[in-house]
Amino acid sequence: MGKELLDAIDRKILKFLVKNARMPYLEIARECGISGAAIHQRIKKLEDTGVVLGSRMIVNPKMLGFDVCAFVNLRIQDPIMGSSVAEKIKHIPEVVECHFITGEYSAMVKLYCVDNEHLMHTIFDNILRIPGITSTQTYISLNELFSREPHINYLDR
Repeated sequence: MGKELLDAIDRKILKFLVKNARMPYLEIARECGISGAAIHQRIKKLEDTGVVLGSRMIVNPKMLGFDVCAFVNLRIQDPIMGSSVAEKIKHIPEVVECHFITGEYSAMVKLYCVDNEHLMHTIFDNILRIPGITSTQTYISLNELFSREPHINYLDR
């Protein structure tokens, strides 16, 4: 289901859910001017077609003691090894995102650690021990200025 298959009500529902995934369906129904059953059906359709991938609670990593956020570029020896590297990366609990990227490196991960020593341990004792990873380049985030869901501002276009 692409953007062209979303009608105005679907886009309105998505805007409410992105702002507050815990918003009651009946409240969304009132705002959209349709029945609660229709909201349930539409949200189910959005989930079934892959438009909505789920909802989650967002936790502040700093409040849990994870004071270091870093982005680590990974150079993978052979592109064929990309999937197996990603599978191994999934098992490193500090890693919260992994992306295949263009450019000099093959992939980039985002991770959270309690301090720089923990970051060093994660890179040297976990990431660099994965077969196929030949080198890394690390960027430490000094401060996250903002974060948002992608494309929600473009739903009305």
